[in-house]
Amino acid sequence: MTGWFVAAAVLVAALIPCGWVCLRRTFEEGVVAVQLAGTIAGLALLVLAEAERREPFGVLAVVLVALSLAGTLIFMRFLERMR
Repeated sequence: MTGWFVAAAVLVAALIPCGWVCLRRTFEEGVVAVQLAGTIAGLALLVLAEAERREPFGVLAVVLVALSLAGTLIFMRFLERMR
């Protein structure tokens, strides 16, 4: 196991507190945690791409981070209409 795989495991473990915040805190804090989770997941995919030496994983990570931001904005817009 290389250092890249250890770094990826640490990043995946960092998603657990984000999930806890999403479930237990206020709406605003949950949205921030979802955005942070998307960024952490993108970083984990980038680290895995480097560990496996596979470029498509890196492209997937960049797309994930970009769509995470857009998805969060759309999600907040629809939820704001429901309030």
